[in-house]
Amino acid sequence: FMTKIKKLLETVCHNCGKILVDESNPAFADAIRRRDPKKRFDLVWRLCKPKMICETTMALEDDAPPDKIKEPRHDHGGCGNIQPEVRREGLRLTGTWKAQKGDEENEGQQPEKKPITPQMALNIFRHISTEDIKRMGLSNDYARPEWMIITVLPVPPPPVRPSISVDGGNGPRGEDDLTYKLGDIIRANGNVRRCETEGSPAHVVNEFEQLLQFHV
Repeated sequence: FMTKIKKLLETVCHNCGKILVDESNPAFADAIRRRDPKKRFDLVWRLCKPKMICETTMALEDDAPPDKIKEPRHDHGGCGNIQPEVRREGLRLTGTWKAQKGDEENEGQQPEKKPITPQMALNIFRHISTEDIKRMGLSNDYARPEWMIITVLPVPPPPVRPSISVDGGNGPRGEDDLTYKLGDIIRANGNVRRCETEGSPAHVVNEFEQLLQFHV
């Protein structure tokens, strides 16, 4: 699900979970009318990807002309936070936060680059409303975004992964490939837990986390 997760992170706000575009954009209004969920998701993602800020209601200045005050203002309902540029490197996702043009306070700052951990992505997806999930073409019953991230790994019982005969039934019996892989996952998970308990350096923990991700 890495490709889908990356696209979702480019579609919604990383702070409030709202879709970055709404019906005020005619192309978005047309996209959410598509019946095919895959096409709808792809169209919504393409519209949201260039958006680098979660729009909010702009407050009018005190000296604004009366006719400007009477004009109906569009309320996206966002939080106003800057959104990162998401990049995928193997099994890792990184985000780069850049200062927006015209932002005098932060314009001189260097872009901030940091990894997007599975826990961060999980928290973002949990903020997405049920209505926005439908508008993206996903399902609240069968395909919620947070379900794409494994938090608990069920272990199948031995009858599902029986031992196999090595030499046509006459030789010794060995374990099924699934059993060996589950053993790799359990050992890698144990290494991560041990490093966190012992307070190992961050780069050591990251290496074991990447190994665990590889096995899963």
